[in-house]
Amino acid sequence: MFKNILIAVVIIAIIGGVCGLVHLIRVAQRNKKELAAFNNEVAYSANLGKVLIVYYSFTGKTEDIAKQIAALTKGDLYRLNTQEEFKSSPAFYAKVKKQLSEKNYPPLAGEMPDISVYDTVFVGAPVWWYTMATPLFTYLGQTDFKGKKVVPFSTQGSNEGKFLEDFTANAKNAQIAKYEKFNNVSKDYAKAVHNKIIAWLNGL
Repeated sequence: MFKNILIAVVIIAIIGGVCGLVHLIRVAQRNKKELAAFNNEVAYSANLGKVLIVYYSFTGKTEDIAKQIAALTKGDLYRLNTQEEFKSSPAFYAKVKKQLSEKNYPPLAGEMPDISVYDTVFVGAPVWWYTMATPLFTYLGQTDFKGKKVVPFSTQGSNEGKFLEDFTANAKNAQIAKYEKFNNVSKDYAKAVHNKIIAWLNGL
């Protein structure tokens, strides 16, 4: 009996591993195809006025995109921080899932930026459980954009899920501009990602 259970567990583990590998290969191929369109250098030509970039970053991926936006637009950066720091662990995923299901989002630390002096406000965060990272729910819940041009962006492994849908539903009185998503890719694609950012900004 125990032997049969062990065999079943091993088979399930092998199937799961194969499925995971196939998924990673497909994501890598999709990323390669998408970013191939941005291999050629793009000249920055956008005029977005006075720019603020508000972002939450957990692993540094979102921060990297935010800093590139700031460098191009000469914008101001504001990083969202939670009162209780998130730490990567098996319990982290369960904690975030509970926050989302209960709509009990983490309190933020520090004074929020005054958006009234800006023409364009970028707001970005990673995707958690196929939606916005929970600190972004907190920020949007306490912010009235008062007709400002707001540009959302996300970073994720491969699937942005309901990020834009949930962002739009929670960004009070925002004039939502073109959303852009950035899959987490290796440094080999750094130039292509930068060109993608420029092309996106130019289209705003």
